[in-house]
Amino acid sequence: MNLEITSVYVVPLAVLMIVLWMSVTKTRAAMGVSIGNNGDTVLHEKIRRHGNFIEWVSVVILMMMIAEIRGANGTALHVAGILLVIGRAVHPFGLRHDNPNHVLRIIGNTGSLLALVIATGANVWTQFY
Repeated sequence: MNLEITSVYVVPLAVLMIVLWMSVTKTRAAMGVSIGNNGDTVLHEKIRRHGNFIEWVSVVILMMMIAEIRGANGTALHVAGILLVIGRAVHPFGLRHDNPNHVLRIIGNTGSLLALVIATGANVWTQFY
């Protein structure tokens, strides 16, 4: 199995992960902080942006891969992948300590949640139908 659909989405997601990681690493180096955030809100936000990305993307991509291996509907997988990429791309811009209801945070979380629901549904479908 080549995972032709899921592989389309892992590349842009990997690039986003690297960008988020670099943001954390550069800030840590500039501040001389190895672990934690040293009480700095800006560093804490960057750490959470990266962490939130990892938390969502790892699960959704895994669900997409399993569904694709099991022969899930390609359109459903593409919709999940697109929602995940868009959601994860905009989410970091809205994840701010001073605005928990930032529109980009809501769009990002909603896109990621919908991607997970679709990938989960694709797995349920391939299991029972």
